Amino acid sequence: MKKIVSAVVIILLVAGIYWFSSRPEIPQVSVAEIGQGEVEALVANTRAGTIRSCQRSKLSLQSGGTVAELLVKNGDRVQQGQVLLRLWNGDQKARLSQARAQLDSANLAVREICGSAARDQRDAKRAVTLANKKVISEDALDTSRTRAEVSSFSCERAKVDSSAAQAQLELQQALLQQTELVAPFAGVVAEINGEVGEFVTPSPPGVATPPAVDLIADECLYVRAPIDEVDAAAIQVGMPARLSLDAFRGQTFAGTVSRIAPYVQDYEKQARTVDVEARFDQPPANVQLLVGYSADIEVILNRHEKVLRVPTEAVFDGNQVLILNSKNVLEKREFETGLANWTWTEVKSGLQSGDKVLLTLDTPGAVDGAEVAPTAQEKAHD
Repeated sequence: MKKIVSAVVIILLVAGIYWFSSRPEIPQVSVAEIGQGEVEALVANTRAGTIRSCQRSKLSLQSGGTVAELLVKNGDRVQQGQVLLRLWNGDQKARLSQARAQLDSANLAVREICGSAARDQRDAKRAVTLANKKVISEDALDTSRTRAEVSSFSCERAKVDSSAAQAQLELQQALLQQTELVAPFAGVVAEINGEVGEFVTPSPPGVATPPAVDLIADECLYVRAPIDEVDAAAIQVGMPARLSLDAFRGQTFAGTVSRIAPYVQDYEKQARTVDVEARFDQPPANVQLLVGYSADIEVILNRHEKVLRVPTEAVFDGNQVLILNSKNVLEKREFETGLANWTWTEVKSGLQSGDKVLLTLDTPGAVDGAEVAPTAQEKAHD
């Protein structure tokens, strides 16, 4: 009898070992607990955007000449009206001095001729009084009046000559100013083309040549990025945006959509896009933004706060998730979605706070009705 019992025990033990070793392995999965938080409807650029300046000028001289003074260097910050570059202008300064002298001479002529004209006017008035008293003849009166009239014309001509001399002085001043390159606004010098002693010439019409100075106003910056034409249709000027830069990963900056291009870009072998621009709400205080940095725009179309949400990575077929029940068995569940982005999806109905959803959808064996072993749990709420 003992031998029979021992044989049965051995058979059961062997069978148990065989069953345990041959049973299917339980998949290990990550789950997230559904909770409340913020969900945004977002639109982002399809290709990298670029930081640009609100004002950038490639400055060139209006006339050619030899560079006499180069008053700035690359990277210098300059103020509006500051002289950046000056050509040799000794001849123009001489012309300006000559024009000043001619103006002084013309002004002296005005004083001399108009003074004589005033005297002749007084003499003509006295002649009228004397003629009324029969002291002088009518011929003498006529001569006095004619002299006064001619003197008046000479005075007017002298004044015209003075105005012409003034205009000539202003012309020479303008020509002298053309030998200086002046900053039209405050900014940073990005590039200089030219050295002291070199002869520079302005760009001929239709021929692009390097600018003498490339000036950037870096206090006003914005991001321009291409957004797919389908997504761009929902964007409006004034919408809030979130700006991010490759140079400062992990940081985002608040911005506002400032412009939407009135046309569609149609590049070969690329999707049709619309250029969207967004300005920084406030200049970042902890980073130095440089024109030309690559940047991205996320336009916030809508925002719902304190709503039930589920990680978007857990959603499949648009509105389904796998729920982990109390027995660690997965159950497929459909739910009604609201706002969604690539991080969160709003739950309007069909799920409850505290439900645990499967995150690792690509785990072999983690399907509806399967038993799983949760190894990590995340929270889907703030």
